[in-house]
Amino acid sequence: MDYDYFSVEAILAENQKIQCTFKHAIPGMGHLGGGSERDIAVLSKMQIPIWLAYTIIYSDWAEFNIPQPFSSRVRNALRADACSVRLSNLVGAGGSWYGFGKTIMDILSDEQANEMSQMLTKAFRERLVDVIDQAQHFAALGQANAGGTSGNAAQSFREGLDTTERELFSLAQESAKQIKRWYEDSDRAKH
Repeated sequence: MDYDYFSVEAILAENQKIQCTFKHAIPGMGHLGGGSERDIAVLSKMQIPIWLAYTIIYSDWAEFNIPQPFSSRVRNALRADACSVRLSNLVGAGGSWYGFGKTIMDILSDEQANEMSQMLTKAFRERLVDVIDQAQHFAALGQANAGGTSGNAAQSFREGLDTTERELFSLAQESAKQIKRWYEDSDRAKH
């Protein structure tokens, strides 16, 4: 994922919210929680977008817990069978689970960030084989079966993918279709 100023993926990932617990009272900032409180009290918990949480956490005004999409429950499910986890259901804003994980890594300690990086990488590697395999399978079926049960299965499979995986699925599917056309054109040229 490209993390420059104009990257839509980066903007969506940084707009994800994390729960922060405030260590200090902060007068006049209660509106951050969306409620009617004027001040933020000590030990108040608020859902704050990551772009704002960076400053609050680095200033040591608050701390945060690892968000639900990266909880031990999700980690255990990924360890058991990474391909069965519907990553798109874990995060909003287009289902960018890997992008959200990358932004979380930026505010973790080195040890925690390394652990998160290993989890993201392992999940991606395990799921990539299935993504490419499914893309080639549905490309081989062609347009004739696109509306039937195979089309529904492909749609269901794609709905569970992260945005990065969906892009790879589309690229692999298009590549498989182009290779199939090339073989067919080569066979026609021989006859």
